Amino acid sequence: MKKTLVCMAGVICLLAAFALAADKPATVSNQGAVLKTTNVKTAKMNARGKVVEISDKAIKIERGIKGNLEIMELALENPVQDIAVNDSVKIVYSVKDGKLTASRVAKLGAKNPGKNGIKQSKEKPASAAK
Repeated sequence: MKKTLVCMAGVICLLAAFALAADKPATVSNQGAVLKTTNVKTAKMNARGKVVEISDKAIKIERGIKGNLEIMELALENPVQDIAVNDSVKIVYSVKDGKLTASRVAKLGAKNPGKNGIKQSKEKPASAAK
């Protein structure tokens, strides 16, 4: 009899421990830590091409990918200056609200003739033969 009472008390304590160890709902002060949101950084992509059309809110460029010409239309975050039709540009863009949005538009300068393996050499004056 004494043995069964001790076993019953042990089982009751064990069940009480399981009930207290169950997950408790988050309180209002703790809810901010539980629902912490992570900021997902959007991927920035690059595109190079010639300007086909430009306005204060959008830009269209024509770019070649693997021999195919493609026209991209991008919304502008800020209006751009010194960019005209037929200029070669480099655009940094990302996808916002399902639209391609250009964050930076830069005009590509003329290529340096010293690059691409072509060396420029200065002519040396002929030495006087004695």
